[in-house]
Order: sequence, then C-alpha cells, then structure tokens
Amino acid sequence: MNDNTQIATFAAGCFWGVEEIFRKIKGVRSTTVGYTGGRFENPTYEDVCTDRTGHAEALQIQYDPKQVSYEQLLEVFWNIHDPTTKNRQGPDIGSQYRSMICYHTPEQGKIAIKAKEELERSGKFRNKIVTEIVPASTFYKAEEYHQKYYQKRGGGRCYL
Repeated sequence: MNDNTQIATFAAGCFWGVEEIFRKIKGVRSTTVGYTGGRFENPTYEDVCTDRTGHAEALQIQYDPKQVSYEQLLEVFWNIHDPTTKNRQGPDIGSQYRSMICYHTPEQGKIAIKAKEELERSGKFRNKIVTEIVPASTFYKAEEYHQKYYQKRGGGRCYL
C-alpha cells in the first residue's frame, strides 16, 4: 500500500453480506472477498465449504485512512455480526464463518485488542466475545462469481 491507502481484513460470516456493507462506506477504495487463516495454499470455495481447511470467508478492504479510520471500520465490524458465536453466523455454521480480525500492522493489532476489551467491558453482549485477533496471513482471492455478489445480483438475503 501507499501513503493514501491501507488494508484491513475481517471475517464475520458469509463474505457476500460483509462485503456489501463495507463497500458502501466512504473512504473504502476497494473490497475483495476471499479465504484466510487456513492450512493449505490456493483453496477453492468447495474446499473451504468442507470446514476442513481452516480458512475463514473473509473480506480484504483497501481504504483511505484520511476518510475512514481503522477504528471506524472496526466499529462497523462489531455491529454487523454476532462476535459471541463460535463458528457461526445466523444459519451458517462452520469454522469458515468464524469471527476474526486479521491485523496488518502492530498498530492495527493493538487497536483491535483495545476495541474488543472495551466492547467486552461495555456489557453490550451477554456472552463472551470469541472473535479471533490474529496477524494477517496469506489472503486468497475467492472465485470471481463471489466478488461483489450482491451488487451483481441486485441484493439478496443477508444474515447479518
């Protein structure tokens, strides 16, 4: 990235809905859905759906920090899914639907941990937050038909 853009990576359930929400935020330059956090290279959607690869459906965001801060992106992340359900969002069940923040810099990691701690103290959720906060690993772009899925299809059901 350059001085004008940074990267954020989040997993919050099915990546179609997550992408649709983030791509509309002012300052978000681009979004890419894909897979991260797994055990082998170049997984396909079919591989990830087996729930045996360890990959999560994720969204990588390229954003302009002068227009939207990482903290603001985290606020959206926390509000669009249930971070207290392990390996599940709505009817989608499996480790590929887990809640995860993949930080790209030590600063992002500190900000994410602090945000999670503050949210836990706030009492907003009855149950413990199970969101993983981990260093970003290799991100594999999902197949083209998954990119901007809702935009291409004029909307759809989202479990967020």
